[in-house]
Amino acid sequence: MVLVEVSMFPVDKGESLSKHVSKVLGIIDQSGLAYRINPMGTVIEGEWDKVMGVIKKCHAALEKDCRRISTSIKIDYRKGKMRRMEAKIESIEQKVGKALKK
Repeated sequence: MVLVEVSMFPVDKGESLSKHVSKVLGIIDQSGLAYRINPMGTVIEGEWDKVMGVIKKCHAALEKDCRRISTSIKIDYRKGKMRRMEAKIESIEQKVGKALKK
């Protein structure tokens, strides 16, 4: 299983990009994969090929309207582990001794 943090947006569409980012998030949401958005990107959890397939679909969707796209991807692979988005946060909160802001 992988956790992938992805940030994808056009760089040729001006200052406000929420219209384009919402397209990407719609594709991620429809994928059925576990995900969590944050102010700087989106973390997706799942099998390698499925997650990469979703990222490819997101890029293809932006490519229709955008001539230049910036994509940053960070990958954390761990064999056999599932539900890592929650488990990683729970582990840190346990060590800190309290719930942290999400």
